[in-house]
Amino acid sequence: MPDPMVPPTPPVPLEALLARADLGLRRIAGPDDPGTVVHWAHASEMADPYPYLLGGELLLSAGVHIPEGAGAGYFDAYVSRIVAAGGAALGFGLAPVHDAVPGALVEACEMHGLPLLEVPPRTTFSGVARAVWQLMAQARLAELRRVTEAQQSLATAAARPDPVRPVLHQLAQRIGGWAVLFAPDTTELATSGTTPPPETRQALTTLTKVVRPPTATGSHTDAAAGSRADAAAGSRAAGAARVGAAAPGERRPVTPTPAPTTASDTVNGTHLAAYALTPGHGYVLGVASPQRTPGDHTIASVAAALLTLLTGQQQSGTGTAHSSALVRLLLGSPPEDVAPLLGGERWRVVHAEPDGQATPDPVSAAALGAALGSALVDPTGEVVRILVPADRPVEPLPGWTLGVSTAAAPPDWPDADTQAARALARARATRAPLLRHGDRPALTDLVPPHDADAHARSLLAPIAAAPALTDTLRTWLSLHGSWDRTAVALSVHRNTVRQRIARCAALLEADLDDPDVRMELWFALRRT
Repeated sequence: MPDPMVPPTPPVPLEALLARADLGLRRIAGPDDPGTVVHWAHASEMADPYPYLLGGELLLSAGVHIPEGAGAGYFDAYVSRIVAAGGAALGFGLAPVHDAVPGALVEACEMHGLPLLEVPPRTTFSGVARAVWQLMAQARLAELRRVTEAQQSLATAAARPDPVRPVLHQLAQRIGGWAVLFAPDTTELATSGTTPPPETRQALTTLTKVVRPPTATGSHTDAAAGSRADAAAGSRAAGAARVGAAAPGERRPVTPTPAPTTASDTVNGTHLAAYALTPGHGYVLGVASPQRTPGDHTIASVAAALLTLLTGQQQSGTGTAHSSALVRLLLGSPPEDVAPLLGGERWRVVHAEPDGQATPDPVSAAALGAALGSALVDPTGEVVRILVPADRPVEPLPGWTLGVSTAAAPPDWPDADTQAARALARARATRAPLLRHGDRPALTDLVPPHDADAHARSLLAPIAAAPALTDTLRTWLSLHGSWDRTAVALSVHRNTVRQRIARCAALLEADLDDPDVRMELWFALRRT
């Protein structure tokens, strides 16, 4: 576990501060270790700064606390307390108190292994602190950029036809190590990157057992079995006494303990990490990298989330079933044969349009489908079409206008699509958030379909060649002859509606103000 006192911001290498020409810092004592990092800068003139340090500081002092005639003993105690508090380095400012760094301080820092920096008179302590924060901000920005680029590349890899290996390949490249997907039985399903030595590889396999789901007996699937074997054997008798009447060799079921979702370890200088995927199924992502850099955990977590979705689809079969249904339709199978693969026999078609003038994007369309409980979503221009199982209720959703068809079997899906389109048009015109197509028995049910279709074709023949006239007449009649609502539903000017209705009356040689004529035309339009 990391030190809880270490801040979440990335540390600054001490070498980066020394490289700043504007600061003019110079190392005059202590180890020249490129791995030395600074977590923050702090100025103090206390003779004993220990109580005020958290660790990882570049402590800045002008030597005000140094008494006149201080000897080696004073500086030894001062430096030892800084080292004990976890200070990363000491910066000693020249002027106005001291013209040079005391030699005894240099010797004490050299002896205790504390880097000592000389701060020139022109450099203020606040300037050093500002430089530390600037370098931290640059490091943080670089880390965020690296994580963002990794997320994009992982998402692109997940969209490929065979996504698991590309995702592992991108992960291994981004962390500069090795990535492996383990099956529930610890078999390596796919790997990518530089393969670690056998000992490290086995250690990673063992680590994955820690994050696997618990078994019915209450122990993890072989999790750390070797390390617990002796302890289990030594406490078996005492455990049997505690549970009561357990006979020798008898195994009693106990309440399972949840497994952690992540685990990490370090073997031979290689950092190992395991991430549980697909809860309850036992897939695990393993990662081995030569070093742990900022952002590695975030990148690996993104890959784990993507692999969780991929393995979850493979386990549930949902993605395979939808793909199979699409292929069968493209190859000519009738809808009624394909519908069982989608999970239901009767479905509703929903047409949805976002409020305002926005055109729905794929993300918002997918979110709408999720809200309605269906992954069968088709964004077509300004309208989103969703196929929803009949047993799922369709309710109004904020930000959307919905038109809903009646429940229909696969052969009637085209008719249901038309119903949903008409319901959406009426919803737009009446400014209702949702309208459903009526499913009560109608007059058309009393007339033989063949006769009804023949009558409709004959009656509407004069305007059949002009779809705009037919659609306008249908919408106008459905909205009870309202010019304004029809104009809104068709996205045209109300004068255009008037002209088209007048043209329909002339071609049909009918009085459209007569309710009997309207009823007969509506009957015919319902058959087209």
